[in-house]
Amino acid sequence: QTISALKNREHPYRQILDISSGGRTLIKEKTEMFNRLDVDEHLIVLMLMLPSANRQNKETLKVFRDQGGFTDFFPREDDFEGHKKLKELIPNLDCFTTEMEVFGTQIKTSLGNTLKTLRPLVIIDEGHRAYGELARNTVRSFNPSFILELSATPPPNSNELVKITGRELHEEEMIKLDIHLTNKTSLEWQDTLLASYEKRNELEKKAKEYEGNTGEYIRPICLIQVERTGKDQREKKFIHAEDAKEYLIKKCNIPENHIAIKSSEKDDIEGIDLFGKDCEIRYIITKQALQEGWDCSFAYILTVLTNPSSVTGITQLVGRILRQPFARKTKIKELDECYVYTFRQTASTLVKEIKSGLEDEGLGDIAGRIVSDEAGTDTGGLKDRDIKYRAGFKKFEGKIYLPKFVIQEKESWRDMNFEVDILSEIDWENISIAELNNLSLQNKKNKEQEIVLGLSSVEKELLKETGRAEKSGTLEIDEVFLTRQITDIIPNPWHCYQIGVKAVKMLLKKYDREIVATNFVFIIEELKKILDKERNRLSEQVFRQMVEQKKLCFFLITDKGGFVLPSRIKVKSNKQLVRNDNTPIQKSLFDYVPEENINELEKSVAIYLDEQEKLLWWYRNMSRQDYHIQGWKRNKIYPDFIATDKQESKDDYGTVYVLETKGIHLKNEDTKYKQDVFTLCNELGAKKAWKELFEEFPDHDFAFQVVFEDEWQNKINQLMQ
Repeated sequence: QTISALKNREHPYRQILDISSGGRTLIKEKTEMFNRLDVDEHLIVLMLMLPSANRQNKETLKVFRDQGGFTDFFPREDDFEGHKKLKELIPNLDCFTTEMEVFGTQIKTSLGNTLKTLRPLVIIDEGHRAYGELARNTVRSFNPSFILELSATPPPNSNELVKITGRELHEEEMIKLDIHLTNKTSLEWQDTLLASYEKRNELEKKAKEYEGNTGEYIRPICLIQVERTGKDQREKKFIHAEDAKEYLIKKCNIPENHIAIKSSEKDDIEGIDLFGKDCEIRYIITKQALQEGWDCSFAYILTVLTNPSSVTGITQLVGRILRQPFARKTKIKELDECYVYTFRQTASTLVKEIKSGLEDEGLGDIAGRIVSDEAGTDTGGLKDRDIKYRAGFKKFEGKIYLPKFVIQEKESWRDMNFEVDILSEIDWENISIAELNNLSLQNKKNKEQEIVLGLSSVEKELLKETGRAEKSGTLEIDEVFLTRQITDIIPNPWHCYQIGVKAVKMLLKKYDREIVATNFVFIIEELKKILDKERNRLSEQVFRQMVEQKKLCFFLITDKGGFVLPSRIKVKSNKQLVRNDNTPIQKSLFDYVPEENINELEKSVAIYLDEQEKLLWWYRNMSRQDYHIQGWKRNKIYPDFIATDKQESKDDYGTVYVLETKGIHLKNEDTKYKQDVFTLCNELGAKKAWKELFEEFPDHDFAFQVVFEDEWQNKINQLMQ
């Protein structure tokens, strides 16, 4: 971007240089030659990447190779005395031989040596990056007459010549302010992406009006930050770049050529002029690939779909949407400001982090806190290790069975599948959206807010909250668009369309068309909540009916159904879980339990179980890979622990306890669902003794239990009495 700007005679950078040199400016790259006459008669700007001049690799780099194009700056090859004097004058010149050899010193006619003789004025962009020892030595090796650093984050004790504040940038119309921060209350990332899609469409309409009036072209771009970008990293618990892209294409009807992915593996924007009228890109999906130095003033919206506990990425990427197109305000409020969309974040924390990230750098690029593109998956280079049963429990290896819901097909049994066995059996004609009649489009309290950050009158504060507004949508009423949004809940598009039409008609009876259109995104979100509840209600009916009709059974027998605990597991060689007195864990089924992937509540429960006299062994059940129960909702239930008590008469165990732990703050609808499923499991076992139901477990019982943070000790005490 910088070299293109310098070579463009219409760009302000080049125009300033041409004014200073009287129009005699030469822009060169390291592969291009220049001679003594060029230096005498022109202002030469040489673009050089710092790694290109890395002294560690100089023998392999063009900068330090002998080249015929720079002979004007050195004595003739046979002028040994001239070479010797020049070497004495500039001792750090690179030579072919040492002074001890027969023909004496022979200086290389390289670009590196040429720069050393010219003692250039060195300008370092992102100067804070040049503070490593290697970088400093590289810069000094060019014998600069003056070093000018450009940095948003100058290190302490820097010799600051000029400091440009965010206020000055704003006065020069170089940045977009205010920053509008919308934190979605929805638990679904898709709703956040939908809101930013809506905002981008609104901005594009404004941009087209602006172009019609002024001829200035602006194409608003939305930057989307996801949790994963690697081709082998796509899994359900993380939001992947392909997930966001798929949603935009399938649910928002965005053409694929409007979407680009920028990552360490894939770069859809390389070599593309994002400012060009022939460029179609409107969405750029990344994780942390758009680091400092990346500049596209068409970027207006930042959509953050990452872990709510991580705010670092947010503060780093806000700088990417701050630049004002053409460094000139449009006088259209929406096009002179920028927008951040997040979900499940804490508003006060967000404002604090964004303020601290921008104030410290005068609203400059966020720098110095770069997060690796693989952040969140780093295990410190630790290798997997195979863990086996403890010596005392090896007799149970391959013999610990747990019941599952299974369906009979001819002579065999298979695991129950939610989509195939439950969803396909629902009569969607019975779905009710009557609850939509209770929807109030005027009352948007407790839905979502837009926080506006603007310049403070107090210079030290720089940013302050200048406004807080309740949000509403601006989509047109579009039943087909609504249909796309709900097909992930109801698989039949025809039923979705009928429900969409019915929902719109219901609301148009109460409100005029303009109000419904203004609230369309809000309506979609609320309708999805209603449909999700209805799907769960109908799914439960189908599920319980299948159980009553014996089509769906809760089995353990291996040739019919059930789950066998693994004989070995793979873990990282990480910090081992220990008891509170720092003694090793003694009753875990496997002889090594790492602390990874276990929260504080689970850790407390595990240690407490380990200290129970009546307990024989316990196992930390791993989510998404170990024992699970498929109920009447799509997501499987992965209990946290499997534990057993001792059987007094035999060296065996009696009851198997399946435990799910929950924090007090997590007592919600999902928790209620898990309790209901566990209750059903216990009821099915109680109707007929477990020992009769499960032929291979004649002496074992099962108990399924959800335990909460405020009662888990008491519950475990009751179980272990």
